[in-house]
Amino acid sequence: MTSFTYQGDVPKLGWIVPLPAVPLKIEEGGGWTLQRLALETRPQPILDRTLNAAAPTAGVQVLQQVKIEALDITVLKGSGQAVLDWASSNGFTLDGDTRDHLLAYANGSPIFMAAKFDTSRARARHQLQGDGAPILITMKIPHIWIPLEVLALDGQQVQADIYLLTDIPVNTGDLEAKVGQSAVGAGVPGAPGMKLSFQEKMTPLLYHDLSTDRNMGWVRPDSWLTYLSLDTPSTTVTYDMGITSTGIIRLAHFGTSPMAVADGQSTHELPAWLPTLPMGTPQVTQTLALLLVIVSAIFLAFRVRVNVPPVSDRRLLRRCRRGPRPDRELLVAQIQDKLCRVGVPVQFDAA
Repeated sequence: MTSFTYQGDVPKLGWIVPLPAVPLKIEEGGGWTLQRLALETRPQPILDRTLNAAAPTAGVQVLQQVKIEALDITVLKGSGQAVLDWASSNGFTLDGDTRDHLLAYANGSPIFMAAKFDTSRARARHQLQGDGAPILITMKIPHIWIPLEVLALDGQQVQADIYLLTDIPVNTGDLEAKVGQSAVGAGVPGAPGMKLSFQEKMTPLLYHDLSTDRNMGWVRPDSWLTYLSLDTPSTTVTYDMGITSTGIIRLAHFGTSPMAVADGQSTHELPAWLPTLPMGTPQVTQTLALLLVIVSAIFLAFRVRVNVPPVSDRRLLRRCRRGPRPDRELLVAQIQDKLCRVGVPVQFDAA
């Protein structure tokens, strides 16, 4: 869910944002959901024209057109240049920076959403400058993807509030997630000015307030709420964000294919066989678990090295097979003893 802010009686005002997939549905978002999330976590590009008469442009598919409150929304599919041509044909004014960003995003996904306020409808609704229009966009995707670079307007401070409702706790690092260490208060690696500011298991009161709001019946009572705050100069926001299936935040340069932001960095993940401790595990237990992980890794690496007897032992074994029986039995016993000492049980036939 996102919200577009009405800027007053400005006829040429709108946005074009990238999407990771074609929406299944676009509808009004909750009337108080974003305000309620802000209360829970913090206790006390510019374009043009109406979309009703959008001119067709070769190379662009208009997939959906929706009116929500005073907003006109169009979902497009096409190459970066085709989307730019569509925008120009429909009266959108794009500066060079915006054009470059749209072209880069099109390398990752051909789906875009254009949104703009109809000022006559806004006046009829008595909307004031600064009023928001919450939009709920439903998409079927493997994991969360958030385009952040679109917020980086040239020369301005980027200030954003990001709320996540997930099945498992979100974390900033793989190791922290495995040992159940909370990331609250921690910065996101590679994202100056971004901090995981708040996290909690869904409370009964919060669940009631969210799930009873307009079109918010999908909220689950066993969700985790995570709040990320971003406050940084626009020059530092050159990335988009994804969340892995294990709840880890990943960043990648904008224009990366949306699902590759998380899927393309699997090398950072710890082995799946390692147990994951519950969030909030005591620090002593976390330390013991970390030591167990380190010892297990060392043990496995050592076993790989000693799984095959050294050359000298193999030669010794051949010698013992050629020598008198008493010497052979003695040498076999020595080899067995040596290998068993390093954790490799071996049984040789002394016959």
